[in-house]
Amino acid sequence: MGMSAFAETLNVGAYPGNPPWEYKNEQGGFEGFEVDLVNEIGKRLGADIVFQDLGFQAIFAAVSSGRIDMAISTISITEERLESQSFAQGHYDSDLALISKSDSGITNMDDMRGKVVGVLSSSVAEAWVNENNETVGFGEVRGYPEQQNLLLDVRSGRLDGAVGDLAGYQYAFQQTPGLSILTNIPTGDRFGIMMPKDSPNLERVNEAISEIKKDGTLAKIHAKWLGVEPALTSATVTVLDIP
Repeated sequence: MGMSAFAETLNVGAYPGNPPWEYKNEQGGFEGFEVDLVNEIGKRLGADIVFQDLGFQAIFAAVSSGRIDMAISTISITEERLESQSFAQGHYDSDLALISKSDSGITNMDDMRGKVVGVLSSSVAEAWVNENNETVGFGEVRGYPEQQNLLLDVRSGRLDGAVGDLAGYQYAFQQTPGLSILTNIPTGDRFGIMMPKDSPNLERVNEAISEIKKDGTLAKIHAKWLGVEPALTSATVTVLDIP
């Protein structure tokens, strides 16, 4: 960080129960994809980064009141949020994906006609499956309260496939072999760093993110945490405007 004794401090709010994006290690320090991104921003701006452990809802109040300078925690950039907060350019496309057992014979969404699909209950994926059920013609939709059992049922063949968060699958597949991502389903959602409305830090944080994308650092962070390179057209490598 800066050599000066008067290095500026940027306070960053983060919800710790969100691996691989942000979580606490055994020493109580923050780690993860978005933690690496923010630490890199601090390095480029010569600022000290101090993480504050906050509940997901509490993050929004802390940004609004200016108690924190930035917030991370897979926060999607939405029109509604932009009315009361500012966001730096998106750094990750929050797409969905269709997965199946690697040897299931299912290769794409068309093959899911008449088949059993699993989703996390109350997720974006569940909404997508319900909206597209008529087009695809799933045989049955099964909701699961958490990811682990969903993945086990895909692996055992109790589910023909599942639709869910692409990054969640990429992360889980590092520990759960035998499963394949068959197709990406773009949602148009992007995660971004949230800041107080018209924050004085917005332009320079955004500029730092542009540099971090351009020199390949963010692609390396993606590979480190998700086990795969980002798509070349993705928000992880493409410089974008401030939303």
